[in-house]
Amino acid sequence: MTANTDSELSPWLEMLRSPEESDRLVAVKTLQHLGDEDALNPLITALQDESTTVQKLAVTALWELANPTAVPALIECLASPDEEVRDEAQSALGELVSSDHLLLLLDALQQGNIHQQLSVLFLLQKIHDVQCLPYILPFFKSNQPELREAAVITLRYLNQVKECPEAITLLSDPDATVRRAATLTLGHLADADIVSALCRALTEDADWQVRRNAAKSLALHANSLAVSALETALADDHWQVRKFALQALQKTPDDRTLPALIQALADEYSDVRRDAAIALGTLKNPAALNALQQALDDPDRDVCIYTQRAIKSIQEALQEPSNA
Repeated sequence: MTANTDSELSPWLEMLRSPEESDRLVAVKTLQHLGDEDALNPLITALQDESTTVQKLAVTALWELANPTAVPALIECLASPDEEVRDEAQSALGELVSSDHLLLLLDALQQGNIHQQLSVLFLLQKIHDVQCLPYILPFFKSNQPELREAAVITLRYLNQVKECPEAITLLSDPDATVRRAATLTLGHLADADIVSALCRALTEDADWQVRRNAAKSLALHANSLAVSALETALADDHWQVRKFALQALQKTPDDRTLPALIQALADEYSDVRRDAAIALGTLKNPAALNALQQALDDPDRDVCIYTQRAIKSIQEALQEPSNA
């Protein structure tokens, strides 16, 4: 610390030790405004202040300094009983943590504080390191659904993880939010049983968001083994399930689905009708032309546009053999 800096900071550092909360707030705000690296350690000390207002402001000041030296102290703040302090610390760490802090985060993950664990699982999503896997898997059996959900979401972000049978078991979780997260994560894995498990979730789960997410993941897998389940899902009670089932069928054209696709052209929701037209265009079956011609009068402009494209696609497919 230079003499000039020392002179400028000294009164505010002294004020940080004041018994009055208002004085300490002024001191932290001033140090935040000055943005001097020499204020780093005093601000870290202020994270232990008895006032949560001072703590939160100190977190914000350290965030603005953007010095990785503050990361260990900010990780401790994730266990704060005050929600605002925790949230501010998580936001700051979202920009400050890197792979260099992996061991610190993994250590915090084992400390037993649910708030800290939830935040750390979120932060691990930004690091993507496969070394996290053994530390994440135990949370799949946590008594807290929030932790099971956060863990399976974090799994989705880990590099090089191709298979995880434990994630499939979460499709039977009693909590719908966990099942929703698990179905999306399974879209990024390659276990042999995943497609059949997603098909069961698509057709049997009581939660429509789980069924929708299963359709989204099946679209990523683009596996013909899912066609039958996807066709069944076209009769689902919820329009979003029908919509994403159609998007998955666009990836696996199968003439067996033609009647169901034509029926979807008359769905009450325009999003469903549009994706039905796209699916028929991908199918390229001339038996769909009559239904598509009728759909050109659809009141929704997007449906009309994609219907015309589907007709064009089928007509071009019909011409291909004669041009060979």
